[in-house]
Amino acid sequence: MNHTALQVLLLALVVLPLLGAVAALLPAPPGLRGRGPEQAVLRHGVTVTGAVLAVAIALTAGFDHDHPARMQAQTDVSWIPALDIRIHLGVDGVSLPLLVLTALLTFLCALYGYFNPPAGGSPKAFVSLLLLLEGGTLASFAVLDLMLFFLAFEMVLIPMYFLINRWGGAERERAAWRFILYTLLGSVVMLLGLLLVGLKGGTFDMVALASDNGSGLSHTTQLIAALAIITGLAVKAPMWPLHSWLPDAHTAAPTVGSVLLAGVLLKMGTYGLVRIVLPMTPDGAHTYAPYLAAFAVIGILYGSLACLALARSGAKGDLKRLIAYSSVGHMGFVLLGIATLTPTGVNGALFANIAHGLITGLLFFLVGALKDRTGTTDLDQLSGSSGAALYGRAPRLGGLLAFGAVASLGLPGLAGFWGEMLAMFGAFEPAEGLSRPAFLTFMALAGFGTLLTAAYMLIVVRRVCMGDHPAEPGQHPAEPAARPALADVRGHEAAAWSPLVALTVLTGLWPAALLGLSDPAVQQLLAGGK
Repeated sequence: MNHTALQVLLLALVVLPLLGAVAALLPAPPGLRGRGPEQAVLRHGVTVTGAVLAVAIALTAGFDHDHPARMQAQTDVSWIPALDIRIHLGVDGVSLPLLVLTALLTFLCALYGYFNPPAGGSPKAFVSLLLLLEGGTLASFAVLDLMLFFLAFEMVLIPMYFLINRWGGAERERAAWRFILYTLLGSVVMLLGLLLVGLKGGTFDMVALASDNGSGLSHTTQLIAALAIITGLAVKAPMWPLHSWLPDAHTAAPTVGSVLLAGVLLKMGTYGLVRIVLPMTPDGAHTYAPYLAAFAVIGILYGSLACLALARSGAKGDLKRLIAYSSVGHMGFVLLGIATLTPTGVNGALFANIAHGLITGLLFFLVGALKDRTGTTDLDQLSGSSGAALYGRAPRLGGLLAFGAVASLGLPGLAGFWGEMLAMFGAFEPAEGLSRPAFLTFMALAGFGTLLTAAYMLIVVRRVCMGDHPAEPGQHPAEPAARPALADVRGHEAAAWSPLVALTVLTGLWPAALLGLSDPAVQQLLAGGK
């Protein structure tokens, strides 16, 4: 595909959701109203996100897979000449999988929301915010100007705040405020670092700064800038101990909010580390790598232990909260891979990003469906004294939940395995100048974290999927009445979840599909864009 066609596709990918967000607020044309304006606007969301996904697939098909390290489909025009801020877009092997993942998950959320519109607010506002969220996320992965990256990074905060605050569950206002305050404070710190890099480096162009590889920045400037940028990105990643907003946000968010928050928003933080910190401030990245790795490993262990505590009987653990804490652990592997500063580790981090988006997105869909059917995500209420017996009451739903759990714990042959393994391989032989004994310790602790992950996921499967005729929530277990059968997987649910299942298997069996894209680009970024 020629360069102009790729340019148009990438521009359309970013602009279509934003135009769709505006159009969602307008009255539907009379011939397109269907059964009413609410159905029309929900259908509009499915149509626009479906068109964006089609554009993302066309962009992938036209992408030059023989040269994934080269920045393709570039658009570079001046926007604010006085500040040398340009509208610069482009895609390479690092950003392309994240663009497709964002388009896919948003389309599946719109499809799910069409049949299960969340209660609590106007469908027009819901669809408009969903499309605005998609546009901001896609722009974050496509822009190549530091100031545009910051603006796109910030654009997603407001729609996610309202999705949680308007359509969320219990304590949604508190969760929404914590989300916005943590991420805004982190963004302010990050902005200072981005300004320092751009002003001292003489440009805000991310490609030019990566090619300079920090040569225009003094060692002290790199240390200060890297610390500020890492801190801001670590809030979104989320890195322990800056993660505490995440469990509340996930627990309170509606199903589609949880899917997008886990599936794509968290990836913006780790993507920024790979795209900005590693090539532009190499001295700072090298200095802070051991600390980043230490925090990452603490996050892996902390997240796993928190999940074990929530999973045990009598703890009144919330299943959505448990999966949120599992994200802290899984994203810890991503941060560990980045901290190794090696192609193996960074490739593992990027692979784990995609795997986490697929698997955790599926798990949040499943937990949302379980809540719709039972009215609760409290593990003790769900499982009673002997288990929730999901295998017997809704076998396909139970089978999918078990599949998501074993994929999440890193079963070989599924997507969750490769990223975590490569991150630990990277820690086994970190970059030159990093302490190998320290990283070997980090690798061993991360390996122990995988055992803890297997433990809590298998406990969840045993309690939710297995069992024999548990009592109704609130009913004494000794009472003989059994809980009624649950509706199994419905047609629209199967349509929304099947792509995630298929891609989890496909990327697990054929990891070269992702690694072949990311590896040349990672090699070039670590070499300073050369």
